[in-house]
Amino acid sequence: MKRLTVKEALQRIGEEVTVGGWVSYVRDLGGLRFFVLRDVTGQIQVTAKKGMEAWRAIGELGREYAVLVRGKVVESRIAKMGVELIPSEVKILAKAASPLPLDPTGKVPAELDTRLDNRFLDLRNPKTQAVFKIQARIVKAFRDFLTERGFIEIQPPCIIASASEGGADLFTVKYFERDAYLAQSPQLYKQMCAISLERVFMIVPVWRAEKFNRPTHLNEIRQMDVEMAFADDEDVMRVLEEVFAYIIRDVSENCEEELSLLGRELEVPKLPLRRVSYTEAVQLLREAGEEAEWGEDFSKAQEHRLWELVGEDAFFIKDWPKELKPFYAMPREDDPRLCRAFDLIHLGLEISSGTQRIHDPELLKKRLLECGLDPEDFKYYIRCFEYGAPPHAGWSIGLERLTMTITGMKNIRECCLFPRDRHRLVP
Repeated sequence: MKRLTVKEALQRIGEEVTVGGWVSYVRDLGGLRFFVLRDVTGQIQVTAKKGMEAWRAIGELGREYAVLVRGKVVESRIAKMGVELIPSEVKILAKAASPLPLDPTGKVPAELDTRLDNRFLDLRNPKTQAVFKIQARIVKAFRDFLTERGFIEIQPPCIIASASEGGADLFTVKYFERDAYLAQSPQLYKQMCAISLERVFMIVPVWRAEKFNRPTHLNEIRQMDVEMAFADDEDVMRVLEEVFAYIIRDVSENCEEELSLLGRELEVPKLPLRRVSYTEAVQLLREAGEEAEWGEDFSKAQEHRLWELVGEDAFFIKDWPKELKPFYAMPREDDPRLCRAFDLIHLGLEISSGTQRIHDPELLKKRLLECGLDPEDFKYYIRCFEYGAPPHAGWSIGLERLTMTITGMKNIRECCLFPRDRHRLVP
């Protein structure tokens, strides 16, 4: 008999089914034994009376045993789901050591480090599962939206010869007889692709060797990137807000159970999103009595405060000082202090940033030198703009950060299956 999920079995009242999963807990009432069987789709009570073959088998079960149950689905006035499974056979597939390092049901709270140390077991927690089901839906919605609109998905390399964005926050790896680096960003490669393929997107891991230990930072993250040729910053901001709204709507419609379990209600943003210039943002903070220096990046606390001051769940901060953005950001013609760069703030957290890129090789060399970088280290990158490179722009969404704001998690590590930070390299 084909194994069904718990969710499928709950719909088969009066039928014989086979269901597999884990034992959440067991109860022995003397003449009656029952346990709750759980899989990734839900849970069902399995009940046997004394004298039944399955009654003896249930007495041998322990928490988190993996089992296969064959039996009949019947209505029940006692079982929580209104349905229970009367077993004809309970087969133990794998036993679980005792005591458990944490409670997979989540009824007994565990510290985050304990959960991450035992992530394989924490992933059986329904709330943890809800986070990653939502994250999977975010990725699907992102890919569906762009594919349906003619974007081409690309797969850039993750090992690079030099810094993508400058700076020293790179992880060095031994690459045969020379040093190479884990990519900070797919930036340079997506530009190379966009000036020929026109509209591209990707979902890739990136690494930054920053020595942060903050609730919003990891050293390995997943980025969802877009690059468009024949486009400026405003063009790609429109695509970004459309993708963002599409993802929120898709998750709202397809993850109702998961959002309810996490106590979340999502509001699909009305477009277009508000645009606030960097200079206006500084002024807003100052008028609210906050310290804010023009030319300095906003702290996480300031981003959160700006969210309160702007009064909208999502908005853009645009036209940044060029010193705060990477060397490839296009300077504004009307104010050389600024560049065509933007951040998307959602619920007080930056979840995306982007720029119009420099497509003029000579201007690119000039900006590299101004940033203290050697154009020779970027010769393969610069060269690609010498052969008819059109204006182009793009952005990147941090998958884990967007998952944070949608699910309401307070630490980004809860939104990454196996986080990598300054202190965690296992499991």
